[in-house]
Order: sequence, then C-alpha cells, then structure tokens
Amino acid sequence: MNQQPQSGGTENKGEETQSGGSSDEPVQEEPFKLSIMTIFYPSDKAPEPAPEDSPVIQKLEEYTNTDLEILWTPSTNYEDKFNVTLASNDMPMVILAPGKTATVISACRNGVFWELGPYFEEYPNLSQFNPIVLNNISIDGKVYGLYRARDLGRNGIIYRHDWLQKVGMNELKTIDDFYTMLKKFTYEDPDGDGKDDTFGMVVHQSNYQFNVSALWFGAPNGWGENENGELVPAHLTPEYLEALKWWKKLYDEKLINEDFAALDPEKRYDFIVTEQAGAEIQVCDDAGRLESRFKDAGKSVGTPNTAEDVDVRLGIVGAVEGPKGLRALPTSGYNLFYLVSKQSVKTEDELKRVLKFFDQLGDREMQDLLDRGIEGVHYELVDGKVKPIEGDQRLGAQLSGLNQLLLFVPRNNQTPRVDTEVRELQTKVIAENEKIVVGNPAEPFISEVYSQKGPQLDQIIEDARVQFIVGQIDEQGWKDAIEQWRKLGGDDYIKEINDLYKKANTNQ
Repeated sequence: MNQQPQSGGTENKGEETQSGGSSDEPVQEEPFKLSIMTIFYPSDKAPEPAPEDSPVIQKLEEYTNTDLEILWTPSTNYEDKFNVTLASNDMPMVILAPGKTATVISACRNGVFWELGPYFEEYPNLSQFNPIVLNNISIDGKVYGLYRARDLGRNGIIYRHDWLQKVGMNELKTIDDFYTMLKKFTYEDPDGDGKDDTFGMVVHQSNYQFNVSALWFGAPNGWGENENGELVPAHLTPEYLEALKWWKKLYDEKLINEDFAALDPEKRYDFIVTEQAGAEIQVCDDAGRLESRFKDAGKSVGTPNTAEDVDVRLGIVGAVEGPKGLRALPTSGYNLFYLVSKQSVKTEDELKRVLKFFDQLGDREMQDLLDRGIEGVHYELVDGKVKPIEGDQRLGAQLSGLNQLLLFVPRNNQTPRVDTEVRELQTKVIAENEKIVVGNPAEPFISEVYSQKGPQLDQIIEDARVQFIVGQIDEQGWKDAIEQWRKLGGDDYIKEINDLYKKANTNQ
C-alpha cells in the first residue's frame, strides 16, 4: 500500500474470469484496481493507519469487488504531498484535495480532474449529496469533488435548562426569550448560592457566534440578494446592524463576559462547568463535551426530558425565531473532498466504476464497517445499537484511519450507537437544523480581489464590529468603517462577485 500507484488501472476493466473450471458456473468480474491517496491523522492510540492485511480492508474489497491501493499521507504534511503528487506524472486515480485551495482551483480549471456533478444522479447514494454543500465546493459553478459530509446544521445554542426553570422560564423560542434568559441568568441567581457571581453567556474571540446570531435578525449568510437581484455582503444590510445593536445591549448590561474579544475559545468550558455562565452559541455537539466535563467534576447530567433527578440539565436549540422565522447558519457541510484524476482514469467507463465504488461506500454495511469495524470483533450490538468492544489495541489498529475513505452520504445511514440522552438530543437537533440552514449564494465564486485584499478587508469589519459592541464607536463610526472598507477594495469586491453571479446564472 505504500508503493506508488500505477497509472490507469485499466488492465482489469471489463475482464471476466470464471470462478471454477465449469463453463456453467456464473461469470465473476475481476476486482477493479483502484488507487486512492488520502489523509491520516496519527494519534497516541492510532500512530499508524490500518495495515494492508486488515480484515476490515478485506471485507471492503470483497463488498466493492476492488483491489485497493491506499496511499496514506500524514495530516502534518498533507498539502505539501498533494502539491508534489499533483506536479508528478504518476497520479493516483483518486486523491483527496486539501481544500478549495488556489492550487486545486487552478488544476480543476486546467482539466486535471474530472467534472463529476453531471454523474451523481445515476447513483442511489451520490444522488443524495446536499445542494448547499455541492454549491460550497463548486468551482466556477462546476462540481469536481466527492465531498466528505459533515453535519450542515451543527450550529445552535446550548444552555442550562435547569437554570432556565429556576428563573421562572420554561422554553427558549424567540430572540426576546434568549435575551430575557441571559438577563435572568445574570441577575436572578440561577445557581442559588445567594451571590452575584453569574452571567448569561460566555463569548470568545471569534466572529463566529455573532455570525450565527445575525441570521436570526434576518441578515444573509455571507452574501444575500437585494431587491434588484444583486448580491450584497451581510455587513452592508440593516439586519446586520440590528444584530450589532443587540450585542451592544448584551455587553452594556453585562450579560456576556467583558473580555469576549480576547478570550481563548478553549476557556469557554471553564465558565460553564464552574457555573459562572449559563449559555453559549456553539456547535450543538459541544453539549456532549460539556456533559463529559460536568461528569469529570462529579455531576450527573441530563436533558430537559430526563426522568430522574440530575445535577445539570443541558438544553439545546438550533436557532431562536426572529423577524424572518427560524434561520440557522450552516457549517460548510464537508471536510475535504476527493478528486478523480484524468491522467489515471482515462475513460468515462473507468470514471463510472470509480463512482460506483464511492456510491457503495454510502451503503449502511460500508459506513458501519469503515467507521465501527466488524461486529463481534470491534463492536457488539446492544438492543440494536453499536457498543464498541474495549481492550485489545491491535483490534483498533485494524480499523485505524479507514473512516477517512467515507463520504458519509447519505447522512445518518449508520446503525446508531449506544449513547447518552444529551448526545441523542444533540444529534436530533443537528438533523432538524438542516431544514432551516441558509446558504451563501456567493460561496462558489473565486474572487481575485478577495485573494489580494481579503485579510485587510475582513480586519476592517472585524475591528469595527468589536469597537461598536464595546462602545468605542457609534453608528456613525460603523458607517465610516464601511466607507473605508468600500474605498480599500470593497466596492471592487462587490462588483466582481456580482459579475461572477450574473455569469453563473446566465450559464444555467
């Protein structure tokens, strides 16, 4: 598996052998030779990827009728190895792109990789790719990649539901509810210790939490259409300004931590677990991490619906309702994507065989195999749910890294795990969130202006955002920052994005 892949792999395509000496026996296609370069994340528990003789790989090859050559590359130098491989004359058939980098974009534009989008509808699993995520990975409106799906609806609010009840509230539905909850968490002693030692929400040094909340007020995700059908960046909209004013109110009333602009994101857990803060805007699966930390602190944890008495009840909502209803900021929805080389996959028939392989990986049998292992070896079923078998580290080595091959499409197509109520709730909220996520129409466009001036333009808006919230500038100061942004390249950026948008719509 550590050898360089042979170019093509065509020698077996279409060949057939007989499984025995009798001509009456069924004809069996020879395994399709397929080389894949992918990433590996070394860890203390799994310093090496699964070996070539792993029974998991053998079952994978049997199921897909392939002869696999997996070219593992450590995450620490993956992009460098990708660039070197791209420049070579010995490309593997499939290669994992390190992202939508300038190198990847250039290679796709220059015809190095197959355009895949037109083929997806021919495959039962690949046809279930999410249109928002396909838009996110597209280049000039074309899809070249097989993206590795991640939950699109991860963003939300995690809060202390037991505190909510202690301050006389039962539900969290609207922006006004959220504000009221934060105020009560700050001033009505939700932890019951008789001290003025709590505040509403912990916020860290990132514009991420603000961007999540801006959508509640009706601001677009990155870019949105105005009444003339033109794209406008979110920070130029009145809804964005309304969100800014709301955050300034939270700051002025001390409902969030004063040092939010400098707080290390990892510190947020401390504020919640030590019962200083009662809420966070974060990925919903942070609830599971909080649960573990509360348990480490000796506290029992449940959800609003947990029957027995517990020390902590964590609530999770995907969004709160604003002027335009429920709206959630999506994640990108993917973690890297696979590309198919035209150098090594020369014909459409070969391409379709490669796509068939990845389509088969979407079957429940393969998602379970590559992510959980072999039943009775790596896990057991308890009431129809997967429970890992702990112990022999050699068994884990048989599975190490193989889930990096998975696209996880369709989503939620695995046998469920044995899980806690908190983790089951976060999974439910994340799934429901996909119905309310708002896409970014400018996501697929590659801006030359932004590639040159993006960091400078972003810094102007980010500095002004923080300055407005903490009261260092007023509304006129915000308008002045916008004007500076426009003059230093923002107007050129807007024009370029709209030219690309019109061109893409014309070509549809």
